[in-house]
Amino acid sequence: MEPVTVLIAEALRYDFIRKALLAGSLIGICCSFLGIFLVLRKYSLIGDGLAHVSFATVAIALLLSASPLLVTIPVTVLASFFILKLNEKAELHGDAAIGLVSSTAVALGVLLASLGKGFNVDLMSYLFGSILVIRQEDVVISAVLSLVVIFMVLYNFNSLFALTYDEEFARVLGLGAGRMNILLAVLTSITISLGIRIVGTMLISSLIIFPTVTALQFSRGFKGTLLLSACFSVACILLGVFISYILNFPTGAVIVLLNCGCFLLAFGLRRLQKR
Repeated sequence: MEPVTVLIAEALRYDFIRKALLAGSLIGICCSFLGIFLVLRKYSLIGDGLAHVSFATVAIALLLSASPLLVTIPVTVLASFFILKLNEKAELHGDAAIGLVSSTAVALGVLLASLGKGFNVDLMSYLFGSILVIRQEDVVISAVLSLVVIFMVLYNFNSLFALTYDEEFARVLGLGAGRMNILLAVLTSITISLGIRIVGTMLISSLIIFPTVTALQFSRGFKGTLLLSACFSVACILLGVFISYILNFPTGAVIVLLNCGCFLLAFGLRRLQKR
C-alpha cells in the first residue's frame, strides 16, 4: 500500500479535490462562526429545519432544470423569515415553528420527487452530499457568499455577542435585536444552502452543531471558542475529503463522523480533567 503522504499528494493533483477543499473550508468556517451564536441561543435546530426546506427547493430546481443553489438560497431565506414570523406573531415556540415548516417542506420534496422520476439520482446526491463533483460555478458562488457571511459575522460581532448572552439587554441598549435576528437567520439560510453540497440536507446541521459543542468542551472564552470551532470544522472537512478519496467512502458521512469523533474525544478529555 502506498504511503498516505503519496496518496494525499496524488489527490491534490486533481482539480476536483482542490475545489472541494476550497469550498469545503470556507463553508466550514461559516458554519462554525454561526454555530456558536445558534447553539448558545438554543436555536441550533433551525439549521436542521432549514436543511429540510432546502430539500424541497432542490427538488423544485431539478424539476425546473434550474441551478439548485440559485433556487435554494432565496427560498430558504424566505423560509427563515416565515419561521421568525410564526415565532413572533403566531406565538409559537421556535422548535414548533421549525417543525411546522420543515415537515411541510419534506412532504413537498417527496411529492416533487415522485413527479420528477428522472432526477431521483441527482436528488440523492443533495440528500447526502457530493462535494467531490461540485461544479466550477458552484465553487465561485460558494466562495463569494462564504466570504460575505464571514465578513457580516465579524462586522456585527459585538451586536451578535450581546444578543446571544442577553437579548433583552441588547434591546435596551438599542443594538437592533430584531435586525440582528433577521441577519442571523439570513446568514444561516445562505450557509445551509451552500453546505448541502458538502454533507447533504440530512447532515448539514451537524456542521453547525458539532464544531461548536466540541470547542465548548475546552472553555476558552467566546472568541477562543469561535476560533477553536473553526479549526475543528476545517480540519474535519479537509481530513474527510482526503479519507473519502483514498478509501472511496461517502464524503459527507466521513466528515460528520470525524466531527462526532472529535466531540467524543473532547468530551472524554474534559471528564478526565474533572476527576
